[in-house]
Amino acid sequence: MSKEIGTPKVGIVMGSDSDMPVMAKAADILEELGVPYEMAIISAHREPDVFYEYAKSAEQRGFKVIIAGAGMAAHLPGMCAAIFPMPVIGIPMHTTSLGGRDSLYSIVQMPSGIPVATVAINGGANAGLLAAKILATSDAELLGRLKNYSAELKEQVEQKDARLQREGYKAYLEGRKKG
Repeated sequence: MSKEIGTPKVGIVMGSDSDMPVMAKAADILEELGVPYEMAIISAHREPDVFYEYAKSAEQRGFKVIIAGAGMAAHLPGMCAAIFPMPVIGIPMHTTSLGGRDSLYSIVQMPSGIPVATVAINGGANAGLLAAKILATSDAELLGRLKNYSAELKEQVEQKDARLQREGYKAYLEGRKKG
């Protein structure tokens, strides 16, 4: 559950606890931006009744976006999108058999009328950012926090370039190996 106070605006759902490291990146971004969320492990295949109730009640519970992570056949994001009337962001999980391409294709190739926004394989952080950007279309304070976040990213790159210019690439690379 979110550490933020208030009704969760984002549902983060995954089919297995093995997805937790990737899904945690979405939660970390949402926490950093002050967006309340709820996180759950629900298998669309092993507990379809529980999954259906989750997706069916999400709007009533105040969710504005669902982030769903799934591997292999990756039904979770698409089924969320079939039931939940607001945006769903799918995170394809890396798999050992096909490297996550199976998950990516499953999520991105949804039938007409059932869109799922899809981020990169294991793209938890970008899913959190995309959810925040969707919410920021009607939340000026959140939009301000997103602009600050982007400014911080820019500053980090500028600092790295200043170091490169100061030290040269060999010393820069050597410093990265040590640190």
